[in-house]
Amino acid sequence: MSALAAEVDAINLSQGFADFNTSPELIELVNRAMIDGHNQYAPMPGVMALREQVAQKTEKLYGAVYNPDTEITITAGGTQAIFTAITAVINPNDEVIIFEPAFDCYAPAIKLMGGIVKSLELEPPDYRIAWDMVKRLINSKTRMIILNSPHNPTATILHREDIDELCAIVKNQDILILSDEVYEHLIFDGEPHQSMARYAELQQRSFIVASFGKPFHATGWKVGYCMAPAALMQEFRKVHQFLVFSVNAPIQYAIAEYLKNENNYLGLPEFFQQKRDYFREGLAQTRFELLPCFGSYFQSVTYNNITDEKDSDFALRLTREIGVASIPTSAFYTKGTDHHILRFCFAKRQETLDNAVDRLRKI
Repeated sequence: MSALAAEVDAINLSQGFADFNTSPELIELVNRAMIDGHNQYAPMPGVMALREQVAQKTEKLYGAVYNPDTEITITAGGTQAIFTAITAVINPNDEVIIFEPAFDCYAPAIKLMGGIVKSLELEPPDYRIAWDMVKRLINSKTRMIILNSPHNPTATILHREDIDELCAIVKNQDILILSDEVYEHLIFDGEPHQSMARYAELQQRSFIVASFGKPFHATGWKVGYCMAPAALMQEFRKVHQFLVFSVNAPIQYAIAEYLKNENNYLGLPEFFQQKRDYFREGLAQTRFELLPCFGSYFQSVTYNNITDEKDSDFALRLTREIGVASIPTSAFYTKGTDHHILRFCFAKRQETLDNAVDRLRKI
């Protein structure tokens, strides 16, 4: 969709990236790190100063203690961390439960390892997990459950009652959790982020993946991290070492310094909530129907009042004829399930959002 948007000069609200620049302070810190000579290979697990900052942030926010030496690894973005975690522990015929619509890198990595994807489809508009159905999927072959909160593409979040259900399901089971938390700082309306790190019984079996690209408006830098208990992290690093070995050194030093000011991440929910509210107010003037948005920087809409076209067909026509690119959510289902829902990214300048809404009003 991004390629099509560029081809027809459409406003690109499809792929999840900001169209405004990252903090000048952070860019200056990268420049300074380069000038200071941090231009060679970083240590395989990542620059210790950054791992220490991640550990401090995690303890401050969630009360969880991670050893930066043995339990945190800096990765080349969240996707690499997800792939590495799956590769480290999934063997042929292991079953992995995912919830669809799902970010599109989960299933291919599982299949590449010979694992079996057990997908559970969530229903709009609230996309809540039916935990009784999860229980039915659990068997002796279940190796992992993959969670994503805040969720891409639905913008939903896990609640405390979800955590209680999850704890009950995995208790006394040899089941690992891969928790994709790259939007951890993009939760709205005062809701808490239900990180696996908050709960000791979940923390001890979880790979937690996060990203610096999403919160700091620098997705092109491809820097993220993974946290896990030492025994799991040891297996993770066996793959990481031969997959990428190490990650961009000067950017690691820069982010380590940037994280020392907690306002650089604590202010993100308010920043993105203002964008969410502004975009929703604009979309309310169109014929689209808004779905709830509790986190991430995506807004989903239904278009049943407009057309009965397949979501993929309508998304293509919307891009070519109206000049606004979106993502059809059927792309996030293994079976291509079509609920007539499109996903827009609102991590954009106000001018971009205004222009997009002006075009969408014409439908």
